[in-house]
Amino acid sequence: MAAKAPTTDGRERRALTEGLELRAAQDSGDQRTASGYAVLFNSEAKIYDMWVETIKPGAFTKSLQERDVLAIHSHDSGRVVGRMRAGTLVLREDAKGLAFENPLPDTTDGRDLAIQIDRGDIAGMSFGFIATRQEWDDTVEPPRRTIIEAELYEITYTAMPAYDDTEVGVRSLDAIRNERRGHNKVCARSRIAARKARQAHAERRI
Repeated sequence: MAAKAPTTDGRERRALTEGLELRAAQDSGDQRTASGYAVLFNSEAKIYDMWVETIKPGAFTKSLQERDVLAIHSHDSGRVVGRMRAGTLVLREDAKGLAFENPLPDTTDGRDLAIQIDRGDIAGMSFGFIATRQEWDDTVEPPRRTIIEAELYEITYTAMPAYDDTEVGVRSLDAIRNERRGHNKVCARSRIAARKARQAHAERRI
């Protein structure tokens, strides 16, 4: 898989090769709408060889109510082809995942995307997010991460879907492991103190 430079704002990116659809509007043969899924729920994704990740249904419910989301080309925020608050990008959660509909604009990127999707040159979607609620299980190998809630920033048309920008996830996993190590140290000290107390008590009774 190809990897790109990490983002610097704490966002992570994930890819999906679910396949895109392209259709013409009923009232205009020139208007093309791209649709498909940007995210699949309860679908295990192996993030390189580091962990297995699952996104829970409803993970983006709060974000969709509070945030604007862009549809962009090739992770380039300067190439916007849809925007939720402008009504040119529709996102909805269902049992399968996060579905989208994006009437493509009459711009160079919009026209090119219509041709590229139709030809199959655009292989899939990617999405940018920040996990706000998550659970880790590092008692198994590879560790398992469940994203319960996340802020969604973008969906991206991309020719080379890849699981990029894992640094934030790695830091999160490290934090969980460090927290567990600290907890284990506290428990170990407690057990040692209890054992010493029992031993002292036994010696006093001799």
